[in-house]
Amino acid sequence: MQENISQQRRRLIGSAAVALAASQFGIMGLARAQANPASPFGALKQIDAGLLNVGYADVGPADGKPVILLHGWPYDIHAFSEVAPILAAAGYRVIIPHLRGHGTTRFLSNATFRNAQQSVVALDIIALMDALKIPQAVIGAFDWGARTACIIAALWPERVKGLVSVSGYLVTNIDTRAVPLPPKAEHDWWYQYYLATDRGAAGYAKNTRDFAKYIWETASPKWKFDAATLDRSAASFANPDHVAIVLHNYRWRQGAAAGEAQYDALEKRLAAAPVITVPTITMEGDANGAPFPPPASYRQKFTGKYEHRNLSGGIGHNLPQEAPQAFAQAILDVAAL
Repeated sequence: MQENISQQRRRLIGSAAVALAASQFGIMGLARAQANPASPFGALKQIDAGLLNVGYADVGPADGKPVILLHGWPYDIHAFSEVAPILAAAGYRVIIPHLRGHGTTRFLSNATFRNAQQSVVALDIIALMDALKIPQAVIGAFDWGARTACIIAALWPERVKGLVSVSGYLVTNIDTRAVPLPPKAEHDWWYQYYLATDRGAAGYAKNTRDFAKYIWETASPKWKFDAATLDRSAASFANPDHVAIVLHNYRWRQGAAAGEAQYDALEKRLAAAPVITVPTITMEGDANGAPFPPPASYRQKFTGKYEHRNLSGGIGHNLPQEAPQAFAQAILDVAAL
């Protein structure tokens, strides 16, 4: 009973902080958002899918074999601005959705809890595939997107023709969230601990673009992006639910915010670290400044056709944007397996 009371208390406190930050962002962030430079995808499409009205780019022939590309945080669909044309030219239909809390994706109901636990984000993509009548697709992803793609491949393998996952197997084990890491590893997750505080909630809401800039610089120290590239993605963070979603995602991962009971069964299955049987290529850059598991630690999680690719030349965390040719080639290769 005490554990349930504690969880409820954390959720109430966390929800209050999220609401405060979201309201602050609604006042400050939207006024601060810069005009988004012309998107290489043209006009985005919108479709109701599950709990969301999803904004997505749809590139390539409508009858092409589907590829779904999933971005992470603090990034958006433009991480794939150079990848998508390569795949479209090869005849693939490329779907790139804004994850919940990003870009033009919106909740259908104001009453829906702004939940960002891992299983929920995966269910968003399953719902999108259902809405678009896509029974199966190749999925390529990094960061939040890679975790989402791994979950779909593990729990719904029939929906995944092939998988490209930057940094490998990223499923969160909720049973080990409270286990402390060595000091350096704890330091690497500083932003998660920061976002778990009220100060962090207010700070992220106030400095969203600058926060993204700093994460980009530290996660990809060799990537020389320009202000226009940052501004194009930062415009996606003006979504009214962005702050709430980011805060809940990281607070949930740290056990500082509760998820929703209807997803407990899925989270228990994920805590068992299910293997991924679909054809998979994992990738890693040689200059990734973000925390990531060594490839040897997750090799046994992929039991189907599998290859790992290490990229050299100063490639960081945002591999699709820093090495689009290599990422696109991995998609093409896994699709052919």
